[in-house]
Amino acid sequence: MEFRALCEEFRANNQIPPEKFDLYQVKRGLRNPDGTGVMAGLTLICNVHGYLIDDAERIPDKGILTYRGINVEDIVEGCRRENRFGFEEVAWLLLFGKQPTRSQLEGFSKLLNSCRELPEYFAEDMIIKAPSRNIMNKLGRSVLALYSYDDNPDDPSLENNMRQAIQLIARLPTIMTYAYQVKRRHFDRQSMFFHPLDPNHSTAEAILNAIRPDRVFTDEEAKLLDLCMILHAEHGGGNNSTFTTRVLSSTGTDIYSAISAAIGSLKGPRHGGANHRVMMMMDDLMGHVKNWESDDEVGSYLEKIVRKEAGDRSGLIYGMGHAVYTLSDPRAVILKENARKMAEEHGMLRKFELFERVEKLSPDVFAKVKNDRKVISANVDFYSGLVYEMLGIPSDLYTPMFAVSRIAGWCAHRIEEMETCGRIMRPAYRSLTHEKQYIPIDERE
Repeated sequence: MEFRALCEEFRANNQIPPEKFDLYQVKRGLRNPDGTGVMAGLTLICNVHGYLIDDAERIPDKGILTYRGINVEDIVEGCRRENRFGFEEVAWLLLFGKQPTRSQLEGFSKLLNSCRELPEYFAEDMIIKAPSRNIMNKLGRSVLALYSYDDNPDDPSLENNMRQAIQLIARLPTIMTYAYQVKRRHFDRQSMFFHPLDPNHSTAEAILNAIRPDRVFTDEEAKLLDLCMILHAEHGGGNNSTFTTRVLSSTGTDIYSAISAAIGSLKGPRHGGANHRVMMMMDDLMGHVKNWESDDEVGSYLEKIVRKEAGDRSGLIYGMGHAVYTLSDPRAVILKENARKMAEEHGMLRKFELFERVEKLSPDVFAKVKNDRKVISANVDFYSGLVYEMLGIPSDLYTPMFAVSRIAGWCAHRIEEMETCGRIMRPAYRSLTHEKQYIPIDERE
């Protein structure tokens, strides 16, 4: 029996007419008719603001992202002004709900450093002996495998969850860099190298130290990577991977199962995988558009992409638009400013300006091709891949870098769900089946 025939059998018996969703008022994607998210819970961790509501109408507004009530722009500016790394502080803020004192931050950073080493034989048994072409896949499998290396994996107490959360925040970057080195050796036939960890490194420095053959990087580069991690660390309970964390946590399952599932969610091209798709889309565009400075030529190719005649035939301009943000995504605004500066320094200004041109033209392209005049702007994925490229981060790690940053938010939501909700998530699905008679097997057609 061929798989194609099985697929035809499935299609013949599993069609749901689109109008049925409207008939039964099904909120597909847990979205209200106006595009807003269905209210599924309460949180103290993060707020994502992208529009105003006036007489039940969505009014576009400047995007604002706050961690525990503090504007992420202020966090970024504070770290820049004081010339220090900020991801560790953000992890503390998300977990505990208050900015750390200097001594608390120093102690927390030392604790993270002490937890970066993987359990004995873990790297050999779980990563080196089982290489993966996809680093996200290896992250998910490795996190799930950590359950077997934990002497107390199922204890749901706050104390145990906090221990596990901090260990995971510290270990995920190490797993990522090990998985990347093994992938290079096994699939790319290149040298792999495992540098010793430096106890004085921030998380961003530890990552650059692990992926660069000569271990050489500048303070400016490390702080730019740290900035990316700050901006990716959290984005509210409704984003797909964080909601996945909360759904699994609501069952009372262990933290490794919940975080592994979140990684699987983030891997999807409609979620964290979009930053890699942006770069693939832009590489394709650069290969087909001769004059990057021409609005007409670039716009014409974008129209082909939306018509599913070019690119990956998805009809999507990756990195454009967001479920909440309208006029702007504050993360994209910050990354764009830093990307321009770095592009000027690295002789990549022409490429950066092409990204700007795509950002500028995309709304009009959607309006022309789809008659869709919804206000859209570039999201964080649009510029993050470009920043990673200029930092020398390999494309294999674009989405994994998202994961090693977002785990801070996942763990905060995991603990909040366990401590404040206490009820398993159980949404409803309406059945469209009708009663049928059982047919003996020899009488079936």
